[in-house]
Amino acid sequence: MKKPNPRLWIFAVTTFIGALMCIPSLTGADFFAKVKLGLDLQGGLYTALGVKTDEAVEAKVKATALGFKYYAEKNDILIDSLKIENSKFSFTLIDKESKSKINDYFTKENGILISQNGDVVTVSLTPEEIKLVKEFAVNQAVETIRNRLDLFGLAEPSVTKSGLDNIIVELPGVKSQAEEQRARELIAKTAKLELMEVAEGRTDAYAMSDLERKETGVRVLPDYKNPQISYVVKDIPVLDGSMLTDAKVGYDSNGQPAIEFKLNSQGASIFGDFTQKSVGKRLAIVLDGKVYSAPSIKERIGGGSGQITGHFTPEEARDLAIALRSGALPASVVLLEKRSVGPSLGADSIHASLMAFITGGILVFGFMVAYYGVAGMFANIALVSNIALIIAVMAMFGATLTLPGMAGLVLTIGMSVDANVIINERIRELLREGAPIKKAIEEGYNNAMSAIVDSNVTAVIAAVAMYVYGTGPIKGFAVVMAVGVLISMLTAIVGTHGLFDAFLSKIEKSRNIRFWFGMPNSYLRGGK
Repeated sequence: MKKPNPRLWIFAVTTFIGALMCIPSLTGADFFAKVKLGLDLQGGLYTALGVKTDEAVEAKVKATALGFKYYAEKNDILIDSLKIENSKFSFTLIDKESKSKINDYFTKENGILISQNGDVVTVSLTPEEIKLVKEFAVNQAVETIRNRLDLFGLAEPSVTKSGLDNIIVELPGVKSQAEEQRARELIAKTAKLELMEVAEGRTDAYAMSDLERKETGVRVLPDYKNPQISYVVKDIPVLDGSMLTDAKVGYDSNGQPAIEFKLNSQGASIFGDFTQKSVGKRLAIVLDGKVYSAPSIKERIGGGSGQITGHFTPEEARDLAIALRSGALPASVVLLEKRSVGPSLGADSIHASLMAFITGGILVFGFMVAYYGVAGMFANIALVSNIALIIAVMAMFGATLTLPGMAGLVLTIGMSVDANVIINERIRELLREGAPIKKAIEEGYNNAMSAIVDSNVTAVIAAVAMYVYGTGPIKGFAVVMAVGVLISMLTAIVGTHGLFDAFLSKIEKSRNIRFWFGMPNSYLRGGK
């Protein structure tokens, strides 16, 4: 009874699964995930953004001041002249007996420094905290922009951090001017929501400088639709968008599109308390520094929900709801570079890459068969399996194939047969020494193993280093190279060994070494 061949079964099953999984990437079918094509292969929009990290520091200070203001009101701590200055805020402590409560509150906050000059208390961020806030701002901006683009419906967006405070956004498939404009607006929209108390009777603020307004704790903000109209609001917001849990498109009392939002429990509590004690006052709904509406408070508003109106078009309302729901950018971004890659350039790149891939494949296939005979054909079968498995693994993990990635795929053709070259040379050496065919094959694989593992491990280490320290194109090359090297270990060692096991009896019976291994038959000295 013929012995089972587990190596051949493992090779055959993995090759079949790999071939099945790579079909969608090659044909466009939808029964499995596909390999994403990068910007350089299918065209689209490339944008480099810079994050204004100083704004994130100011926002952190403002959020800290807002939290303290709510705490002071809830605990009957009397303060006055609360105002923000760059990376700190200050207030006048009226109730000196509450100093211990204030110290207890800020002790629980990380990265806070407190100083007091008479009755004036100044709260600032430590240098370490400022650095952390800036780093977090860039990382959060990356996640926020990525979430927005996913909700926007764009296929396969790539959003990556570059340097200390820059972000690279690649949008493959964005071709029309309208799509490009809408995507840019969605990326750059800060979507910073603030509910701010209108400072009634402070018409003197219009004549003040920005510095004077900061010192008196007010701001002048323009109307969203009509910049000629402006509002004087108190600098410390009642609450901000960090307390937002949901935003969706709805309709106002006139049937016009509006944005309905919901707050978390803390926001709902603050909102309810403020509206209860501020009946008759006006509350400005501010988004990205512009007042969308400033309705009068007629009664306590509970439930933590509200509505933003502003004569939106349905598309504007949808995009604004997406921006709010995905989270506000911690700081505004500025456009550093923008370029469009045409689909024709991508098609030319694919064509050139495929020609290189096919040409390289034909040359490698031909050389392996001509030099190693059937053993070379086994290596070619393993190579085809290797390519199918690379595409399948990349599709499974949602990897993006770029032009450098295509170069890595072409390089993999040569690297994946390298292991079989080593194995075949070891087998040839043993056959020249007069070893039987079965022993030559077994020891050929055993002797070649250490050299194969060493070379593949060093290649993977190099690929990991390129991925960690490289930018987008280098990362694409590194991913394909690493995946190809690891898969070649399976196909070159397990796969071809299984094929030799399957044909061993035929090889021994034929005794035609030139046919099977591409070497003169005179080297077979009667051994089997």
